[in-house]
Amino acid sequence: MKFFFCVIGMVMIVEGLPYFAFPGKMKEMVQMITGLDDIKLRKFGFVLMFAGLCIVYFAMDGS
Repeated sequence: MKFFFCVIGMVMIVEGLPYFAFPGKMKEMVQMITGLDDIKLRKFGFVLMFAGLCIVYFAMDGS
């Protein structure tokens, strides 16, 4: 459970960093995202999830 909370904390840090460092650009990015078609946004989310899964797999000494 300790590891889980550590991972959640790290995700929050990484997710919050762009908003802290570039608030104006993040506002533009959010406006751009709201204009995207649902299918494109869903595909983008899938690619991000798959990339994250691959990173975790190989980081945990996967073959």
